[in-house]
Parts: sequence; structure tokens; C-alpha cells
Amino acid sequence: MTSARRPLAVIFGTPGTELTADQRAFFRDADPLGLILFKRNCESPDQVRRLCAQFRDAVGRADAPILVDHEGGEHQRLDPPVWPAFPSPAAFGRVYARDMAQGLEAARLGGLGIGQVLAAHGISVDCAPLLDVPVAGADPVIGERAFASDPEVVALLGGAFVDGLLAAGVAPVVKHIPGHGRAAVDSHKARPVVETSLEELDGTDFLPFRRLADCPWAMVAHVVYAAVDPERPATTSAAVIEQVVRQRIGYPGVLVSDCIWMDSLVGTLAERCRDVLAAGMDVALASHGDVETWTDIAAQSRPLTEAAWARLEAARVPVPADPGDVADTLARLGALLKG
Repeated sequence: MTSARRPLAVIFGTPGTELTADQRAFFRDADPLGLILFKRNCESPDQVRRLCAQFRDAVGRADAPILVDHEGGEHQRLDPPVWPAFPSPAAFGRVYARDMAQGLEAARLGGLGIGQVLAAHGISVDCAPLLDVPVAGADPVIGERAFASDPEVVALLGGAFVDGLLAAGVAPVVKHIPGHGRAAVDSHKARPVVETSLEELDGTDFLPFRRLADCPWAMVAHVVYAAVDPERPATTSAAVIEQVVRQRIGYPGVLVSDCIWMDSLVGTLAERCRDVLAAGMDVALASHGDVETWTDIAAQSRPLTEAAWARLEAARVPVPADPGDVADTLARLGALLKG
């Protein structure tokens, strides 16, 4: 694919449950890589399927990535009672503490069940699992979203969850590489700074990401790692992306930024998009806004690079002929959670 035909290196979030004529026209002309869904976009199964189809029709790509941030617990976008409730990642950690084999199977079934639900609606990418390793004194934003506080356990349970998603034909996005677990503030609200040495981070925060470096996508944290770049968060730091994410952790896949609307970043949204892509992100994520805002962001974006397009092609997940029945998956998962 030539650069002129590659999609724009940005994923947008839309405000409603249907695309307006103006929004469709923007997506047709700008051709952003993908769309991310939130609770505001999800009212019913048929409506979600229709919204996914509207976006893909607008950009003219039947396989355009459609993402959702669906981890389970309080952090899921397709909400009960319309959709099934899934346990938080921490629930799998508690099963694992009781019985390791059952904990791993519970995590796999959690990923499989979520993948089955998403795939049935046309959603192809899940921004999960979270591989952050929480530490005492950190901001509670991670909380029940973490599998455990032991990086080895996080890697094992995260890997099982990934296997479940892949079995359903949904691409996982491990996050928030290279780690958000030590952040003393929530990067949605302020800029976290981690002062820990790289040597210590190697055996803790970085470990789960290194173990799961074959995952197709990873989301980068808006966290400053002072040992490498004391001025910029990872998403806008070429040094952190190259020296830590690509080299030290050895992650070769698709890198998408955490949302550029978050207050850890500075400057206009357009400048944030420009800075994220200049640092080495494959894709910028802009989860909010509408045509006027998107237009400014798109002006500072660019088509996917040849390397980014190759990574995205390699990140395609085969769609199984029969992903299985989510009711059966939930029944098996429920039995494991009860013990």
C-alpha cells in the first residue's frame, strides 16, 4: 500500500450512537485508521452493529479496526443488563491465589467471553488486558483493574486472558506499556513521574510486557520515566519509545497512544497528536470530540508509515469459524469463581 492510500494514523471516538451525515463525510475524506467505542456509543446490540458498519462504510474498509476498552469489572463499555457482566482482572488473581490452574483458566475464559461478545457486534480490538503492576502508595486508578501485585502472576494471567481474546478472533491491546502501576497520580488528571531506576523496573513493571511482547497491539502510558526522559511522558518521548519499549522490553508490535485528551499531556489536541506521532507512536488515540475537533487533529496527523502499516497487517487476528457460545463460557467461568 502506498503512503497516499494508507489510512490516517489516528483513531477517533464519536459522541453518539449513530454517525451523522457530517461525521460520515469527515470519516470518508480523512480516512482515520479506526474508531473506539465507549458507553455513550452502546445502547443495544443492533445499534452497536449498525454504528460499526456505518464507520466501516464511511472509510471504505470492511476490516477497519473498531476498538473498545472492555476489561471487565467496572471497566467495561457494553454494560449490564443489556450485556453480560464480566469479573474484574483482580478477581482472576484471587482465584489464582487459591488454585493456580483454576486462576489461569478463569482468566482465559474471561478473555474468551469478552471476545465472544465483542466479535458478535463487529468490534475487532479490545484495549485489554491491563498488565500494570500496582505498588503501595500509587494512585488507586489501577485498583481492581490489575490482575495482581506480583509481576510474574500478572504476566501469567494476562497471557491467559490474551489467549481467550485471540480464540474469539479479537486482537488484544496490552496496556499501559511500559507500566502505569507506580504512578502516584492518575494520568487522566495530571502528569505522573516515575523516578525508579531502569534496573528495578526491568524485574517489575517491564516484566509482564516483555513476557507478552508477541501481543499484536500495545497502548503506551502518559507517564514520565525520569531515568530516561525527565521532561516528557512515554507517549511523547522518542527516547522512551525507542530505548525502553522497542529495545529494553523488546516490543515489536503496533503502538497506540493512550488518549490525547488526558491531562498528562500539554498543548492543543492537534499539537498532542503531532507530538505523539513524532515520538514514534504508530497511532494516536483521540477518544472524544466531533468534526470540528477531529479536523484540527487530522491536520496534525499523517498517514500510517510503511512500518506501522506492516505492523498492523501482522496484527490481524484470524476470525474463528465458531467462536463458541458466550453463555457456556460464562457458566464455566462462574463455576471457577465460586470455587
